[in-house]
Amino acid sequence: MFTLTITNVENVLFHGQAKSVTVPGSEGEMTILPNHISLVSGLKNGQITVRGEEDSFFKIEKGVIKVSPEEVLILV
Repeated sequence: MFTLTITNVENVLFHGQAKSVTVPGSEGEMTILPNHISLVSGLKNGQITVRGEEDSFFKIEKGVIKVSPEEVLILV
């Protein structure tokens, strides 16, 4: 599991532990798993799917994802 934060300028939408997160990357859908290689990517219109103790879903128009091996930050 890894720490995941999904936020916008007004609110933290999600902060907690996740098994995986699937995002609509600018070049196509991608799934981030624990210990993923570091990366930064733009996000396009679509859905973020968080797999954890309970699954969560977030519709977005655009954003940015920053991944490190222990933590993932998504700004929408």
